[in-house]
Amino acid sequence: MLTVSDVESMPDDGNRYEVIDGELFVSTAPSWLHQFALKQLLIEISLYLRKNPIGQVNFGVGVIFDQFNGVIPDLVYLSNERMKTVGGERLSGAPEIVVEVLSPGAKNEARDRTVKRQLYHENGVSEYWIFDLEAKCVEIHIAGRTGGFQSKIVLQENDMITTALLPGFAFPVANLFPRQ
Repeated sequence: MLTVSDVESMPDDGNRYEVIDGELFVSTAPSWLHQFALKQLLIEISLYLRKNPIGQVNFGVGVIFDQFNGVIPDLVYLSNERMKTVGGERLSGAPEIVVEVLSPGAKNEARDRTVKRQLYHENGVSEYWIFDLEAKCVEIHIAGRTGGFQSKIVLQENDMITTALLPGFAFPVANLFPRQ
């Protein structure tokens, strides 16, 4: 069983190492489209937060839940209140919003749709957004009052991404993809 400390000693070889329930997960460098979608969303949320300074957004930040669970989500949002309790060099607790862009391959998809979804569910993430670039859709999993993800919304290319966590924020799903 691996720990977060074991993963931190892995070589800097361009791979992304994560540990979930003591199991090692390795991802290769993200694709152009993967990074394009994240950049678009990061810019839009950053502009929103400049006008509405209610929290912070960042990408590729280490999130440590405990010694056997440390991941690097594609993008995270934390309210100012949550930042006070989990912030630091690495986050030591759950962001309100976690975004993952599906990487190609059945193993990667299963990790994001099942393993990470369960991890985020168990650790208090309020919303888990999954970008499926191949299907050109966004899944938003929303935690219920009793804990866990109680609802799932699937947004298509002509829909808008909105969330109660960012009042008044609206971002077209179509803007996640380069115009051709």
